Amino acid sequence: MSLAPDAARLAIIVVAAGSGTRLGEDVPKAFVELGGRTILEHALHGVFGATHPAQVIVVAPASLVSRARTLGERVAGAASGYLTVVAGGDSRQASVAAGLAALQPSVGAVLVHDAARALAPSALIDRVATAVLAGGARGVVPALPVVDTVKRVEGERVLETVDRSDLVHVQTPQGFPRAELVAAYAAAHDEHTDDAALYAGAGHEVVTVPGEPRAFKITTPWDLRRAELLLSAGTRIRTGVGIDVHGYDENQPMWLGGVYFPDEPGLAGHSDGDAVIHAMCDALLSAAGLGDIGSRFGTSAEEYAGAASEVFLRETLALVRGAGYRVGNVAVQVIAQRPRIAARRMELERHLGELVDAPVSVAATTSDGLGFTGRGDGLMAVATALVTR
Repeated sequence: MSLAPDAARLAIIVVAAGSGTRLGEDVPKAFVELGGRTILEHALHGVFGATHPAQVIVVAPASLVSRARTLGERVAGAASGYLTVVAGGDSRQASVAAGLAALQPSVGAVLVHDAARALAPSALIDRVATAVLAGGARGVVPALPVVDTVKRVEGERVLETVDRSDLVHVQTPQGFPRAELVAAYAAAHDEHTDDAALYAGAGHEVVTVPGEPRAFKITTPWDLRRAELLLSAGTRIRTGVGIDVHGYDENQPMWLGGVYFPDEPGLAGHSDGDAVIHAMCDALLSAAGLGDIGSRFGTSAEEYAGAASEVFLRETLALVRGAGYRVGNVAVQVIAQRPRIAARRMELERHLGELVDAPVSVAATTSDGLGFTGRGDGLMAVATALVTR
């Protein structure tokens, strides 16, 4: 069961208020285009793709708060209730403090993430979040080993070679227990290069977890071009699989694939029980690397009680398109004794194709009397989806 936005134990502050003058663009760095989306959208894609439900606080330049909210809602989709956008300060430290001031009361752990690390994968965010939520007063930072030889110099003269075995490159997100981080910020007088330094300066321990090469910081035009090449070299065609099962309910109408089947028992469920559309949503989310229908539209969300499942499909398509993908095609297999699909197959394919703006094929079979579908207890739908970047 997913947590309500105001009950999340975790918050992720995404710092997007910097000017990014070294990038040489005429807009603040987080709002620079990268592969058809802004740097901020790429960063939020990784954040909202993470497993742990979290309050997501975007700290933006005061003049771009409305723009940041629009971009954030586009990426978050149905999870927009978890999104908070606030104006930043004159320094990174002041911007993080502004984010801390917006924390929900339920939050016990905080991750601070630079939007400039736009390609940081969801797996990295999960790794840091899991370590912080495990408890204790330690800060957690992702780190990569230093692979280059390091020299100590004086002007142009090399003095010595530095032992790199105990050196690391530190990334974000960096995670901390809320109470200790808030207290450390309240007591800080000097500017620090990152949150871990500020936290350690307050007398707390900081530990590392493995970092990710893709979580590099976009600072210069060279970094931006590197990020563009990584995106263009990534997988352009992806596939996903979704499965949904519902028992029959004689007291409910039968909606399948967004089509009404009169004189048939309906399907039990939190919404209208449309297993075909639910399986399609799971397949599309899977293909785009966006989780699953349970994490996006959980049964704890009262607004979806009894809702038509086409609502989920529209929200899913918004998420998929917001992640930079379009639907190539979807195939659905229904395993059930009833209803009979053959007579309405073309109607189903036409209706679903219009909804996703792509070809949809529908097929049906039985399980030869085996299992719950064979006994006529319920219906199963299996969907596969292909998306292209």
